[in-house]
Amino acid sequence: MREVQEGAMAEVIGVRFKEVGKIYYFDPKNIQLKTGDKVIVETARGIECGVVALANKDIPDEEIVHPLKPLIRIATDNDISHIQENKKREKEAFSICEKKIAEHKLDMNLVDVEYTFDNNKILFYFTADGRVDFRALVKDLASVFRTRIELRQIGVRDEAKMLGGLGVCGRPFCCCSFKRQFDSINIKLAHDQSMPITPSKISGTCGRLLCCLNYEYKNYIETAKEMVPIGSGVMTVDGVGRVCGLNILSNKVSVKLSDGKIKEFPSEEVEMIDTDVNIEIDVNTTYKYASMQQTDENVDIRQFEDDRNSSTGNI
Repeated sequence: MREVQEGAMAEVIGVRFKEVGKIYYFDPKNIQLKTGDKVIVETARGIECGVVALANKDIPDEEIVHPLKPLIRIATDNDISHIQENKKREKEAFSICEKKIAEHKLDMNLVDVEYTFDNNKILFYFTADGRVDFRALVKDLASVFRTRIELRQIGVRDEAKMLGGLGVCGRPFCCCSFKRQFDSINIKLAHDQSMPITPSKISGTCGRLLCCLNYEYKNYIETAKEMVPIGSGVMTVDGVGRVCGLNILSNKVSVKLSDGKIKEFPSEEVEMIDTDVNIEIDVNTTYKYASMQQTDENVDIRQFEDDRNSSTGNI
């Protein structure tokens, strides 16, 4: 086992194999590279072509997973042509595999096909509700392509990341535009950000909770801390009232006045007072950080938190 010397540094480059994927370190072998360069490297899957996402950099030796694989070469025009040829083969392999799946009557959905750079292996990515016995399918595919075959079952979030698309916001999916990995998301994040607990509002195309619920959460909480807390007595231009809701995005406060009416005021226009305000607010209709819409009682919210098989890490 290699000993890591404390304080030792090593020169590395960071290489990415998918447009929005993890970055892996490689030994540049004293060759200066820049971001965007295409390189040929050795990986656990064999020889692969990737794109430099992190130019030459010295990092602490303990941050590296050894042994550090070396750079083989900067990709040549022939290498680029070979990659383009593989893309054509992948489309053909996809069509053939779909037909074979139908012939074997397997309950699985083919998502993508990938040739390794050296053509020593073809990877078929698929989704399925449960375990699938695809041993006969693998043998059939191996007889057709005369190379190693690997079938990888992926989750619904992985599928969305691979296929891409537009989210409910009108922008490309977060998972295939900038997020390198999936984070754990729970229903509390939706509650705290005033999202109605209905499938069309809190779930993405993958059927799981929206990724943005997680990475936007901190901003909601930090902004809420600067606003008047729920239940506080306040003075408004319309008189004394009690805060019954906060709207984080518009920076407004919902206040129940002494006449029973609820009005919304800009946060900076309400002043918290020490006097006890004898105005009751319905706890069931208030929310912690924003105006909560009605929850659909027929929706089982556990289905959105069930992360089993939503991301397998197989891509």
